[in-house]
Amino acid sequence: MKFDHVLLGLLALHPRSGWDLKEWLAGEGQFVRSNAHPSQIYRLLKRMAEQGWVVYETDPRDGRPDAKVYRLTDAGRAELIREARSPYRPTSRFQDPDFMARFYCSAQLAPEQLLPLVDTELAYRRRQVAVMRPRDRTLALPEGTPEADARRLRMIRELTHAYGTSAVDAWLDWLEHVRRLLADGTVPTANPAPATAPEETPR
Repeated sequence: MKFDHVLLGLLALHPRSGWDLKEWLAGEGQFVRSNAHPSQIYRLLKRMAEQGWVVYETDPRDGRPDAKVYRLTDAGRAELIREARSPYRPTSRFQDPDFMARFYCSAQLAPEQLLPLVDTELAYRRRQVAVMRPRDRTLALPEGTPEADARRLRMIRELTHAYGTSAVDAWLDWLEHVRRLLADGTVPTANPAPATAPEETPR
């Protein structure tokens, strides 16, 4: 999922400045997108404004430079929905943030895609485990490298394999849990209409 669409997904929640986006991505958002440099964020915001996906208003700040606060346009919302509904192709590494970025985006604007998204990821990782787990892990030692101690390398390889196994199993458990919640309707996949019209707030 392109970084443009991650930013659009954040702006779909509420307007933000470039600084707000940077702060979110450096904190909670590090699990959605890693290594988001401020210059990249501002460059993409400029490009998205030129494409008509976002517009901004200048927010005066006392004693500080004015901030540009960006919000999604109808064209930006349409682009985000198009991306959320596009086919998902899992990456080879399950730790890559693409799935979470799509999951976050779909939950907002294309909730009908949540279950197919989880099913696609789950099926891909199950096939991956079925192929990779029983593979021959015999270690071919490098020749002519005096630092390459066979015992140490085998231990490191097995430790790495053990971590990978436990991590992908935890990921599969989480996906299956999420799938059950989505399938039985515990997690809403659409915004239900309110039973009654909300009362007008007294002024």
